[in-house]
Amino acid sequence: MMQAQPLSFPWSDTSIDDLLGRLSFDERGLLPAIAQQYDDGQVLMLAWMSRDSLRESLKTGTVCYWSRSRAALWRKGETSGHFQRLRDLRWDCDADALLLLVDQEGPACHTNRRSCFYNAMRDEGAVELSAPLNEA
Repeated sequence: MMQAQPLSFPWSDTSIDDLLGRLSFDERGLLPAIAQQYDDGQVLMLAWMSRDSLRESLKTGTVCYWSRSRAALWRKGETSGHFQRLRDLRWDCDADALLLLVDQEGPACHTNRRSCFYNAMRDEGAVELSAPLNEA
C-alpha cells in the first residue's frame, strides 16, 4: 500500500466548504467513516462523521467523530489518550463514505484492542483474532 503524505493543518474554511459540498451526507447529516492505519493498512474501526466533526478534524488534524448514542461530537482519544492523527482523507465513488488514513496512538477499540475488527468465523465457529492489549 502506498503511504499517504501527511495532510497539512489547519485546512482553510474555503477548502473545507468545498469538500463538504462534494459529500453526500445521509438524512441524519452523517457519513460512515472507516479508520485505517496509514502505514500498514490495518482497518481499525468504523464510526460516523457529521459536518462539524469533519470540519474539526480538518482544522486540528486530530480525528473527531459524531457519537450517535450521545448525539455529540466525540473527540477520539479525549478520555482514553488513544488519539487518531489524520494523515489522509478519501471518499468513495458515491461520495457517501469516508476513508480516514490515521496514525493511531494505542488501541482503537474500546475493548482495548488495536482494531475493532477482531472477530471472525472459522470452521470451528466464531473466534477472537486478538486479545486486549496490555498497557503498562
